[in-house]
Amino acid sequence: MAGKILAALSGGVDSAVAAALMQEQGHQVTGIIMTIYGGDESVVPAGHKHGCYGPGEAEDVRDAQAVATALGIELRVFDLKAEYQAMVLDHFKAEYHAGRTPNPCVYCNQRIKLGALLDKARNSGLDFDFVVTGHYARTDRETLSGRHRLLRALNHAKDQSYFLSRLSQEQLEIVRFPLGELTKEEVRQLAARLTLPVSEKEESQNFIAGGYRQLMCDEAESGPILDEAGNTLGQHSGIANFTIGQRQGLGIAAKDPLYVIRLEPERNAVIVGSRDSVYRSELSAGDLNWISIDGLDNTICVTARIRSGARPVAAKITPVTDGTAVDVVFKEPQMAPAPGQSIVFYDGDVVVGSGIITGK
Repeated sequence: MAGKILAALSGGVDSAVAAALMQEQGHQVTGIIMTIYGGDESVVPAGHKHGCYGPGEAEDVRDAQAVATALGIELRVFDLKAEYQAMVLDHFKAEYHAGRTPNPCVYCNQRIKLGALLDKARNSGLDFDFVVTGHYARTDRETLSGRHRLLRALNHAKDQSYFLSRLSQEQLEIVRFPLGELTKEEVRQLAARLTLPVSEKEESQNFIAGGYRQLMCDEAESGPILDEAGNTLGQHSGIANFTIGQRQGLGIAAKDPLYVIRLEPERNAVIVGSRDSVYRSELSAGDLNWISIDGLDNTICVTARIRSGARPVAAKITPVTDGTAVDVVFKEPQMAPAPGQSIVFYDGDVVVGSGIITGK
């Protein structure tokens, strides 16, 4: 049944093909795109590659308009600079200065792309039945429970369910992912067949062009680099410049390789140790978002990913603190789980839920 659809365009090939596929199916499609970058668009560094945030945004808007023109659909542009600053950038900076490692894309999808952007679209008078994006993931509805589910893309190499793991039932009800059963090569082929003007456009780099550290460079405070015994080995340039598991850029000489194993913002210290010290068999997670289930009452077996590029590994999760947190025990030790990172739980291809790593 044909409906009114918003296509969240980014100026790239994936979202363009998602919009085109919906139009081919007979839906009434309106394109929307957000602007989030408040910097100088006239200064684009040599060799620059686009990030979600950074110079080059004006080009992405022009490309999205070219796609809309090619498809014969309207494009609405919404200014979300203030919302992105408050909900993503400020949160990101605060977390890094607190010694935690957040994933901004996870929060952007939840709070901005399928949150504030759709609110602005509604408030502008746009009427729609659902929204499509260019993410590689799938959704369905479980018959018995009636819950909306998030699933991995059939092409696991391109799967983006990790970045969508904080979506609510209300968000999953209205979003569709037309590319969930396609490969990137198939998407490129479709773009060429449909003569979309972005069919050969390179993919954006995640988050911020030029690297996230530029967000913190003016606020860095130096402090000690310590070994596990408390001995001072050197000085760091600010704990926001370091992540757990990091080996390069420590600026200290040692007989054996050293890795960041812990960040202690209360004393502004970076703690380093051996590679073995980076591995963890257990961790705790809070700020839970259950998707395929209402909640967790007992220990269950899942597979889990502690970062987007990690392969899912077998784990047991047990509810603690009246179900507001979980303890996670991995079948095999995992390298460098860091507080602030998302951990996503799977049952096969189905996303059970996710949480934010808090410790252990």
